[in-house]
Amino acid sequence: MGVSWSQEHGKWTEKNLDHILEDRRKVFTKYNAVTLPAHLGEGMAVHLPYGPFTGQPYEVIAKFRCGDKKRMLILNFAEFAEGRDAIKDMIELMRIAQKRYGELYGCTPGT
Repeated sequence: MGVSWSQEHGKWTEKNLDHILEDRRKVFTKYNAVTLPAHLGEGMAVHLPYGPFTGQPYEVIAKFRCGDKKRMLILNFAEFAEGRDAIKDMIELMRIAQKRYGELYGCTPGT
């Protein structure tokens, strides 16, 4: 599992986060990405079997507000157990990651 995050800070603005999200959207839509529920912010989950991230072909990305800043979390996974719904699991893991992010950074996701 890989985790990365960004937030608005100094010269790093929401516009930068939007560029990351749009770049991912261009690739992900070719692989039938699933849009995240609105309460998790703007983002999507996807399995890229032949995409650029073949070492971790499962990815979920979300841009969301937490406190007074826009934040972004990206989770990557190498695999999911056979029989699991990977997309559903990634969405749930994003919910958990956002909650934990809020605890670590003293903000409430979605506000």
